[in-house]
Amino acid sequence: MFAAYVTVTIVAAFLDGSAAVTYLIGHDYPKAMVRMKRLPLWWMPLLGSLLAAGSIGLLVGFAVPWLGTLAAVGLVLYFAGALVAHLRVGSRKLAGWAVFTSVAVATLVLDLAAT
Repeated sequence: MFAAYVTVTIVAAFLDGSAAVTYLIGHDYPKAMVRMKRLPLWWMPLLGSLLAAGSIGLLVGFAVPWLGTLAAVGLVLYFAGALVAHLRVGSRKLAGWAVFTSVAVATLVLDLAAT
């Protein structure tokens, strides 16, 4: 069980960290997603920072378990908000959301099971 927790947590940290970088550098894809969801572009650094904090928190969770749990909860809530943003504008392009959310939920479940 612990090996699965470590593996999924590292994958989640990598995915969320990569997404954070794209938001923070202002890549075109996240800009298009923010525009599609009718959110202001000035939210991009905030969204990227939240993803970065979640990613770092997951890795810090190996040393301080309760921080990892909080980071996993935060990421699950972040992606719940992303779903609301998609549905609010009628977007049904949820494949990316499903991958990120599945990994975040798996990380949270395995984190709770490992502690």
